[in-house]
Amino acid sequence: MKKILAILAATGWISVSEFTRNQVLFNLYWTAHYKGLGLTFPSAPINGVMWGLWSFIFAIAIFIISRRFSLIEGGLLAWLMAFVMMWVAIGNLGVLPLGLLWYAVPLSLIESFVAIWIIRKLSAPEPIDH
Repeated sequence: MKKILAILAATGWISVSEFTRNQVLFNLYWTAHYKGLGLTFPSAPINGVMWGLWSFIFAIAIFIISRRFSLIEGGLLAWLMAFVMMWVAIGNLGVLPLGLLWYAVPLSLIESFVAIWIIRKLSAPEPIDH
């Protein structure tokens, strides 16, 4: 039960972090960038659902990583796996606003490290009292 709670708590954190970053802090930036490309920034409800699914999958991956690596190693691995690979992919598609990386890199690092901390904290084995 602790494992499920940890994954759900991390999913919540990741979802709030993603929403805040992309829909509150940088929505105008994303919208203008996509408009400059002749595209519409995808913000329909189904996009939110898919980001929620992405957050859940990311939390599961972080849970698995947290079992094999330290907080620092796991946080960096999770960040590389999710964010750097995403930026390479959307950069390859030509929709990555490079100027946003100045903000996205530190915020995504915080997101990854807080998520792995949540998972480690909530799913740690109970100490045995003698």
